[in-house]
Amino acid sequence: MLGRAQIVAGAVLGVAAIGLFQLAASSPTALGQQAAAPDPLVTQGHVSVEGREVAYTIRHLPVSSYPELPAAVAAELETRGCLIPQTYEAHRPENVIHGSLERAGTTDWAVLCSVGGRVQLLVFFASGAVASPAVLAEHMEIDRLQSRNTGEADAAGTMGFNWGIDPASPAVVHQAQLAMAHRPATPDHDAVADSIIDHRTVYHLFRNGAWERLKVE
Repeated sequence: MLGRAQIVAGAVLGVAAIGLFQLAASSPTALGQQAAAPDPLVTQGHVSVEGREVAYTIRHLPVSSYPELPAAVAAELETRGCLIPQTYEAHRPENVIHGSLERAGTTDWAVLCSVGGRVQLLVFFASGAVASPAVLAEHMEIDRLQSRNTGEADAAGTMGFNWGIDPASPAVVHQAQLAMAHRPATPDHDAVADSIIDHRTVYHLFRNGAWERLKVE
C-alpha cells in the first residue's frame, strides 16, 4: 500500500496507544468471579476459508479518539453510530484523514465508518452539508479480512481487517500513474487513496463536480 508502510514504521507508540490496541489475554474465570463483559470495540468471529473455519479479530476506535475532527463532523459520526475500524497493522489511530479533497486549498475529511459490521467510506467537504457526506465505497467488514503475511490465516490462525485510507497528494497520484502510456497531467488537489493492504490501491479524485476512480495502469 503506497505510503502506509512508512507511516506505520514512523509511528511512535505511547502507553495510552498501546492500551488501545492490545487485546487482553483470556483466562479461566475464577470461582465466584464474574466474567469480563465483551469489549464493544473488538469484533471476533470465524469465517470459512477454503473449507475450514478461521478466526478473525477486528479492532475499532470510537470517534472520540480523533480530537482533530471538526466538531460538526464528529457529531454526525456519533449520530450515525460510527466506530472506526483499524487495520491489523495499525499502531496508532487510523482511517480518519483530511486533505484538499474538493479543490486546492480546502480542508476536507474522509472516514471509514463501521456500523453493525458494514463499513462506508465517507467524505465530508468543508463546503457541504455535514449530514450528507459522499459515500465512495461500502463493504461488509468480514469481506475485508486477511492475515499479516499471506492473505489467508496467519500462523496463529487469526485474520484481521485489511482496508485502509490515506490522503494522496497530487505528486503521489502522478507517481502512481507513471507506467501509463498516456500519463495524465498532475491533478491540482488531493485524492483519497483507498487501499487493500499489500494488494491494491484505488485513487478517488473529485473533479468537475463528481467523484471518479483514477486509472493508474
